[in-house]
Amino acid sequence: MKKIMPILGSIARRQILFLALSTVVAAIFWAIGHQVNPLTILVYSIALGNLTMLATEQIVRLCSTRRFPYNWLLFLSTLLLLLLPVYLISSLLVWWLATPGPESLRHLITTDWKFPVLITFVVSAVIYLYRTTKDRLEKRNLALQRSVDLGRVQLKMQEQELQHAREIQQSLLPKEIPQLPGYQIAGAWRPARTVSGDYFDVFPIAKNRMAICIADVVGKGVSAALLMANVQAAVHAFAGESETPAGVCVRVNRLLCEYLATGKFVTFVFGILDGENHTFEYCNAGHLDPIHLSNGKAETIDSSGAVLGVFPDWKYEDREMRLLSGDRLFLFTDGITEAEGENEQEFGEDRLAVYARENGTHSAAELNELLLGEVDRFCGSRFRDDATLLVVAAI
Repeated sequence: MKKIMPILGSIARRQILFLALSTVVAAIFWAIGHQVNPLTILVYSIALGNLTMLATEQIVRLCSTRRFPYNWLLFLSTLLLLLLPVYLISSLLVWWLATPGPESLRHLITTDWKFPVLITFVVSAVIYLYRTTKDRLEKRNLALQRSVDLGRVQLKMQEQELQHAREIQQSLLPKEIPQLPGYQIAGAWRPARTVSGDYFDVFPIAKNRMAICIADVVGKGVSAALLMANVQAAVHAFAGESETPAGVCVRVNRLLCEYLATGKFVTFVFGILDGENHTFEYCNAGHLDPIHLSNGKAETIDSSGAVLGVFPDWKYEDREMRLLSGDRLFLFTDGITEAEGENEQEFGEDRLAVYARENGTHSAAELNELLLGEVDRFCGSRFRDDATLLVVAAI
């Protein structure tokens, strides 16, 4: 019953359409002053309409595999062949049910054929155009839906792959930051996308000596994350007990210059914290200047060399600073300073220095959390770039 009801509904809607068409035709004849039996028009409309619809549907199936204009040539040729039997059957029904006058069937067929044939031809062409257009649109919609479904599947797979990449990248960062007696070291990493081009690392290289580095790969996303992983591998390969920060920068730079694509580069700070001598020996390769908080004053350490991956023969230099009790050292990427608040105003290094000075008595972990939270509130959690922060506190 459920399958029959839609069919019956479709048939009923067709009859209503044919009834409306007969009404329009009768109105046209009345307007031009031509007297016609309304019942004749009604029977003609229903008979021609149903037979034409049935014939047109068969022709549509026959022509569906043909391209334009061959589909129309086949349709018109087949329609011309079917017009005669359709008209004859309709005329027979009209003569039997609603004879327009005392004329014979032969007279009805031979004299009144023009208008019914014209109407049948036009209606068939309109129906065929409607059906072919509908079928074409349905095929396009089906293809579009398949494309959308495929895109959703691919997008879901990409999201899963990116999530796996993020997990792998997070595993490359220090799970627990090693500490040095007399110092506290804390780090935070916040990617603007699923994966990040920022990198920080803290690892021991000798007794009472800790390597601390931070890097920012140009760009965002997967390509930057892959380059970041290469930088990390190179740093661990080249950093040793006897290697200076400048020496590490020289070797990493030569490696990147050999393999990096044009337009790619890395900003980098590598330093060695000496717990016995209370010094921080470092080399800055084009990175943002760290901020040193000492005796209530926050000053930037201006000693930047060229970025990594551009100039293979660049000579990097070591610098050294003292980190005494109460001092704080901030290393960060531009995702921190370039975070935008209202009116596209950036957080900036000056605001970072002021905040560090006003909260400099906190521990490294507390400063890390407080400062990142301040930046997050400032930009409304809308980070334009990857944000990484390292804080070293001398106890």
